[in-house]
Amino acid sequence: MSSFVRPAHAGQDPLKEISGNPGKYRPISTHLAITPPVSVVIPAMNEAENLPYVFKTLPDWIHEVVLVDGNSTDDTVAVARDLWPDVKVVRQLGKGKGDALITGFAACTGDIIVMVDADGSADGQEIVSYVSALVSGADFAKGSRFANGGGTDDMTPIRKLGNHVLCSVVNTKFGARYTDLCYGYNAFWRHCLDKIELDCTGFEVETLMNIRVVKAGLKVQEIPSHEYLRIHGTSNLRAVRDGIRVLKVILSERSNRDRRGARRKAARALPLPAGRGEAS
Repeated sequence: MSSFVRPAHAGQDPLKEISGNPGKYRPISTHLAITPPVSVVIPAMNEAENLPYVFKTLPDWIHEVVLVDGNSTDDTVAVARDLWPDVKVVRQLGKGKGDALITGFAACTGDIIVMVDADGSADGQEIVSYVSALVSGADFAKGSRFANGGGTDDMTPIRKLGNHVLCSVVNTKFGARYTDLCYGYNAFWRHCLDKIELDCTGFEVETLMNIRVVKAGLKVQEIPSHEYLRIHGTSNLRAVRDGIRVLKVILSERSNRDRRGARRKAARALPLPAGRGEAS
């Protein structure tokens, strides 16, 4: 989790010094470079028209782009390869966004993984904010449309209400302090995957990740993010159907306090060893 920061002096170009060792540092600006390689995972199905907008905003200092193709019937893969010649294309064998992300995560080689939607709703220039949070000490950088500085152009009042209610339930049950729950623009250190085993296939994967990073005791930092309207096509998201799936995930996950309570209850039920006092 290291970062390299050095102020520029008059007549000095930090990037020229850094470029002499390109394998170690990746320039972000004239004042900042990072050492960890960053992988961007983009799950896509029939998003050929949107990919030019997505790739246009991606910073050129990222290590790799992993496109997970969900058996597209348009030119999604060809467009991706034309826009980013080194793109790593992975064919999705299953179905659903969760399955696509899990597939993409497994193909990543970077130390940091960033999740970006393929519909043009996310601004790739925000990636620097996520990476900055991670190299500054966070384990999981969680995008939020409702944190100060964030926003959304793509949520109906009903969806906003549903997100608020579900977010409140997660905060209450798991001791989180989230301002947004169902948002797919997130970044994390790859080692976090060892602590948040993912086992769902649909849109609820984002909620599952948010719950399990809290349960794992990982350090989470919210990043203000602006969600734009999908540029072309229609979303596969169905508010009621997917909202119910998210609620099922929340209710099925046991909080750490539930587990501690169960252990204490089990301990009280055990017979006391002879000659010992009462367990407290």
